[in-house]
Amino acid sequence: MPKPKILIIEDDRSLAEVLEYNLNSSGYETIWAMDGQDGLNQARLRLPDLILLDLMIPVLDGLEVCKFLRASSDTRDIPIVMLTAKGEETDELIGFSLGADDYVIKPFSVKILLERIKSLLRRRSRVLNTGDSTTQSGVTIDRIKHRVSMDGTPIDLTASEFRLLDTLIRQPGRAFDRSELIDAALGADTLVLERTIDVHIRSLRKKLGEEKQLIQTVRGVGYRFRESV
Repeated sequence: MPKPKILIIEDDRSLAEVLEYNLNSSGYETIWAMDGQDGLNQARLRLPDLILLDLMIPVLDGLEVCKFLRASSDTRDIPIVMLTAKGEETDELIGFSLGADDYVIKPFSVKILLERIKSLLRRRSRVLNTGDSTTQSGVTIDRIKHRVSMDGTPIDLTASEFRLLDTLIRQPGRAFDRSELIDAALGADTLVLERTIDVHIRSLRKKLGEEKQLIQTVRGVGYRFRESV
């Protein structure tokens, strides 16, 4: 079963490292962004299961990030826990009015935060019963069994190909650039040329056979999964 993904949007490196360590030790996969714009980009690209969002972050502050996340159909249902040193009641009310699910004031107990995260993820899993699989244009991805099929016929993919297809199929019609796909499919710390993703796309298209055109080339940008008509 895949680990739940948690995006940490926090510019305090020491705190982010503490959160990463404790979340990883508790069985979560973590993604870290140091400013609001990068956090917003990572949320749209990686579609995490939950977001820990600091209020006072550079470029875009936490309230702006929350507002943008709730305005997008792709990210509006992702639980958001705001982390902040502020304790003003008005800040909490603004955060909740913009769609935050919980609000934690620094300094906080990591154990209590983990319990809140667990509770929010349980609540979300009850609501999103179809989140374990996605079907688009006859292609089905089962994230629990880590299987892919085309009109019921299994397709054997590598782990990187699976992640690449999963990224594309979650947001049909959206154009991803090569760096985004490397980040999603191979990992942000992977040192490879952007053209490496072309090799994975060719292999993925070959395995899709007659339906290879489902993965479209966007000239000057990268690739997208064809949007259903």
